[in-house]
Amino acid sequence: MTALSPQALDGPVLVVGCGLIGTSVGLALRQHDVDVVLHDSLPGHAEVAASMGAGRLLTDDVLPLLVVVAVPPSASASVVAESLLRWPDALVTDVTSVKSAIQSSVDDGPGADRFAGGHPMAGSERSGPMAASAQLFEGRPWVVTPGATTRPAALDAVVDLALHVGGVPIVMDPAAHDRAVALVSHVPQVMSTLTAARLNDAEGNDLALSGPGLRDTTRIAGSDGAMWLDILGTNARDVRAVLELVRDDLDRVIDALGEDEATLARVLESGRHGTTLIPGKHGSSAARFDLVHVQVADRPGELSRLMTDTGESGVNIEDLRLDHDLGRPVGLAEIAVALGVGPSLVQALTDRGWTAYL
Repeated sequence: MTALSPQALDGPVLVVGCGLIGTSVGLALRQHDVDVVLHDSLPGHAEVAASMGAGRLLTDDVLPLLVVVAVPPSASASVVAESLLRWPDALVTDVTSVKSAIQSSVDDGPGADRFAGGHPMAGSERSGPMAASAQLFEGRPWVVTPGATTRPAALDAVVDLALHVGGVPIVMDPAAHDRAVALVSHVPQVMSTLTAARLNDAEGNDLALSGPGLRDTTRIAGSDGAMWLDILGTNARDVRAVLELVRDDLDRVIDALGEDEATLARVLESGRHGTTLIPGKHGSSAARFDLVHVQVADRPGELSRLMTDTGESGVNIEDLRLDHDLGRPVGLAEIAVALGVGPSLVQALTDRGWTAYL
């Protein structure tokens, strides 16, 4: 379970559900020459995934050793149960973002010892097989949630699956997982959606004033609404608990506006500190990096030239973000580098003709 590199993953691995996640699993496994078989209730999805190189289509003679269920949350429990019955020698996992409900369902049926839940903490606001990528899971947590009766072989298979696709396996109890994702994923989705929904009431040229902060805050609001209805309904208890705490915070802010600067200062400082706790590259928080900002002309080859000049300066890029604003002839690249290295990179880029600053 603690291996840092994948062991041999025997196939066939059957991926049931060829949307963004399922097709990405297939593409990533095929890079390791794993035999991947594809199935979807919409045959067209499986055919598209197969045409992209994610695997071959399921036929009646296939006897999978591992089944990866990558269907919408509302269908996951039934498809897992069907898979455990149809392939009695196969180990089964899923990629559902809420684990307690599906684990309870599996515990009530046969084959529970062959099931180990999983949840890759990766995705996109886009959906469908055409949005898939073999690199989707690289460096991302892949939570593995064994049940009380899960056999070691099932747990090891899911851990190895995560390693094969480039993920970082983390073993958690299903209930602990659901509490965690309510905090770090589900409530942020709700907050992003609520913020974006207020834009429907914008007047005149209000939205012309928007910038990267608004885009960052509302990006995930564009995600598939049907999928999120499933997720929020399945994890309602844990999401409600966090939202009630957020409601209390909002009430404090509303009451303090224009009246209690000290309370507002504490709220702002608490939020600032919270951002420093979010893990970044190698588990480091964003506060452990210098952020160098560079103006990049909106013409072909400029971003490539910036990467080359940064590399030639001897500085390793820890992270990169590029923003474009309405009516602005340049983009703004934000380069994260090791703490203390920022000033030297600013000087090196300035010497090469860039407009750069911390």
